[in-house]
Amino acid sequence: MKAAKIAYKPIGMAAGALSGVLAGAVFKQLWKQLGHEEDAPDATDEHRTWREILSAAVLQGAIFAGVKAAVDRGGATATRRLTGTWPG
Repeated sequence: MKAAKIAYKPIGMAAGALSGVLAGAVFKQLWKQLGHEEDAPDATDEHRTWREILSAAVLQGAIFAGVKAAVDRGGATATRRLTGTWPG
């Protein structure tokens, strides 16, 4: 089992980077559709309301967590199919 964990490390790191890029793209597209704006508000933007700032942060966090979980689970499943051992 230890060998599977070691073998999975580079795959997990690559999957993590991929999930970050994918989640960023999903969030940006969804924010455009919901907010009709190009960019989400920054926390320090004084012209934005608390509601806008917190809504953007919560939505972004949920998307990042969901995409990361899906990519991690897919990577672990693929590793088990290839090696016969679960990497976690």
